[in-house]
Amino acid sequence: MMNKKLKSAALMKRHETMFQCPLCSADMTVIDLKSFICRNRHTFDIAKAGYLNVVQHSSAVKYDKDLFEARRAIAAGGFFEPLERMVTDRMKQAGLPSGKTVTILDAGCGEGSHLARITEKLQSGSGLSLLGVGMDLSKTGILAAAKHEREAIWCVADLANAPFRNRSIDVILNILSPSNYAEFKRLLSDDGIVIKAIPKGGHLKELREAFYDAPEKPSRSDPADRFCAHFDLKDRTELIYRTVLDRQQLLPLIKMTPLSWNAEKERIASFAKKESASITVHLDILIGGKKAE
Repeated sequence: MMNKKLKSAALMKRHETMFQCPLCSADMTVIDLKSFICRNRHTFDIAKAGYLNVVQHSSAVKYDKDLFEARRAIAAGGFFEPLERMVTDRMKQAGLPSGKTVTILDAGCGEGSHLARITEKLQSGSGLSLLGVGMDLSKTGILAAAKHEREAIWCVADLANAPFRNRSIDVILNILSPSNYAEFKRLLSDDGIVIKAIPKGGHLKELREAFYDAPEKPSRSDPADRFCAHFDLKDRTELIYRTVLDRQQLLPLIKMTPLSWNAEKERIASFAKKESASITVHLDILIGGKKAE
């Protein structure tokens, strides 16, 4: 029976043609189910937990193990279910290429829960051949993602320098995470799509109101404008819903959001003691494709 590392390495080997060296852009090959090596001899080992790390120097990432465990717990409770269902529906409506394996990259995947649930929903009853790929700069997040038994490629990598070849990705997911649109354009196949979820003014407003006195000033710029400058906007949908969380669910919610990072401990503790709270999710869902050249 193959262990986690060998299973993951075998999956990477089957799809090695999508990889390129992040240092010199040369093609890479999986050797002995242990490492990726490019023709210029740059080498990247596959970790025991079954993920690939191509980041040369450790980066200061504020997201820690507690945050990713909290996000996994919140996701398992269905908090993001309407978001994941909408993203899945939009992907189906956009039309995915048939007769090939559809490669879905979650750029900024964290602990991998969005990618896992979306690919599972998409796979159900569709007969599509899918390859999920999760990429994040946080080694802690990727380690958490790789621990779970699901067939996907997990990679610690910089969003500005992904270890994948030009036009190798059919769908790029970018959910509540930073973007690098130049890199997204390089990676996206000619008929591929990018799906981005951006928080709007009402997102988690109950936490902001509880933690801070002065409301944040609304930004004068619309983040969608920057998206549209790089991609041909195919669809834009406002998603808003509310979910009631009990006390056991509130603490993971607090831990998973940066809104708590600069808040006073007393305010956080007061909110965490609530028996329950209605929490708002308010997002802008953008779908784009490559602009005609």
